[in-house]
Amino acid sequence: MNPVYEKLQRCDQAVKDRLPFTPRVALVLGSGLGDFAGRFQMEASIPYEEIPGFPVSTVPGHQGRFLFAYVDGVPTVMMQGRVHYYEGYDMTDVVLPIRLMKLMGAEILFLTNAAGGLRPEFAGGALMMITDHIASFVPSPLRGENLEELGTRFPDMSQVYDRELQELLRRTAGESGVPLAEGVYLQFGGPAYETPHEVKMARLLGADAVGMSTACEAMAANHMGMRVCGISCITNLGCGMTDRPLNHEEVQQTADRVSGRFAKLVTAAIGQMGE
Repeated sequence: MNPVYEKLQRCDQAVKDRLPFTPRVALVLGSGLGDFAGRFQMEASIPYEEIPGFPVSTVPGHQGRFLFAYVDGVPTVMMQGRVHYYEGYDMTDVVLPIRLMKLMGAEILFLTNAAGGLRPEFAGGALMMITDHIASFVPSPLRGENLEELGTRFPDMSQVYDRELQELLRRTAGESGVPLAEGVYLQFGGPAYETPHEVKMARLLGADAVGMSTACEAMAANHMGMRVCGISCITNLGCGMTDRPLNHEEVQQTADRVSGRFAKLVTAAIGQMGE
């Protein structure tokens, strides 16, 4: 058996008897939504370290556990603390949690993150729906022997972010009174922030926001046939677009400041995903 798939199967066996329900939505809680789960009655919690061989997040503010709750009536598994490529993990480990949530039964993957904005009109704290991504600067999670049990060797990537879910997010944002921009997300490897000329390059490539996660997760989910949507919290403008140096504390402060409306939009959107 392929060692990547064998590891995934071991993780699945370790959690299958601990699931309180079959989730419909898998939600990755990025910066700005770290406390989102506290709004709901938890049905179960599975810390990553209790899953044999499972990668553990080392980023400050990322707790590292699966949480299960009904979000606006919809059975949801939440990933509180994602794993990043820059932490030193192989890319197959980075996307292992996404694949595991699919095996749990989740049909929809809702990705959230903190990102740097590449458009001057993106003031810190704007929310941007991801319409497409650029993942050329990190290794593909599909590299190596194809896992036929999960998907085809050459998956189509023409519409990674589901059109119907995008329309749902637009409608929900309007009904909730939450401004929602739209754009293309580019994933860099990190952990250093981008240089001014890397930001210029990303803008030339057509990116509207940059970060260090998400695109690889969307690729793995698309490979498995999940419907994908995503929202970035724009915590700052890209390097060189202002005269201020970038730091993680500023990113976290901005994410915390907008967490209320971010959570309001995500809650309402998931509620409609259950219909």
